[in-house]
Amino acid sequence: MRIYHDLDDFNPVPGAVVTSGTFDGVHVGHQKILSRLHEIAERNKGETVVITFWPHPRLVLYPDADLKLLNTFEEKAELIKEQGVHHLLRIPFTKEFSQLSSEEFITKILVDKIGTKKLVIGYDHHFGKNREGSFEQLKLNSPKYGFDVEEISRQDVDHVAVSSTKIRKALETADLETATHLLGRPYSISGRVIKGDKLGRLIGYPTANIEIDSTHKLVPADGIYAVTVLHEHAAYKGMLYIGYRPTVDGSKRNIEVNIFNFAKEIYGESLSIKFHQFIRGDLRFNDLEELKAQMKKDEERSIQLLNNH
Repeated sequence: MRIYHDLDDFNPVPGAVVTSGTFDGVHVGHQKILSRLHEIAERNKGETVVITFWPHPRLVLYPDADLKLLNTFEEKAELIKEQGVHHLLRIPFTKEFSQLSSEEFITKILVDKIGTKKLVIGYDHHFGKNREGSFEQLKLNSPKYGFDVEEISRQDVDHVAVSSTKIRKALETADLETATHLLGRPYSISGRVIKGDKLGRLIGYPTANIEIDSTHKLVPADGIYAVTVLHEHAAYKGMLYIGYRPTVDGSKRNIEVNIFNFAKEIYGESLSIKFHQFIRGDLRFNDLEELKAQMKKDEERSIQLLNNH
């Protein structure tokens, strides 16, 4: 898959089958659209093009809203690549770009710049200034624009409409089961291993302290999770803690992972962590011995769940 970071870098491709959107999470609803894109392109010997916007439009239009995202751009690009897309066009989203009318978006970008032959959009998709553009408008004017348009019906999972917002809310309440179901895979975070106070070593549970790649990346609710940890293309089982470490009066939110059967020094290296099961919420213990006893139970529970998984 080729990635373009500016409109000027892109040239029209043959038989362009196109979709556009923020694609935060690349969840099962997005996957349905991308699958349809691939199907049409194969049938017509065309090439697939995904247009996405970065930063996320809401971060630009509502900077005080403190929106947390399911993906960094790099994560999103990798997930889109896994869906077999040929071209990913990242349009820098600015306040100036937000003033582009739906008509201008269609003519200047979809028609002139990309050479769209077929446009596939999700249910209730809107675009252009004040979200004025719609499927109905596109359908009505498609002969004038020179491309066909298709709308994918609302994607439901167990009668629940899939959305990035629902997934965010599930992760913020430690409802991993719902988040995993709607994403179609475990939620993941990536980050660099930084030095901590080595308290975990004192109680027999050394942890890697994780610094997340992006300030806008959503970190799930505080507590203990059963996880798998990816390091240098190898996967390890582990348990991860998110919270303020109330037992030792911690002052900042930490992300620490205890990797089972792992003894390497990995300061400064990157880890990717997949969340499989929520074990328990964050708790304050009377002393470190009580904390250690609980961590033993957490470890046993995590191993049991990961083995069953």
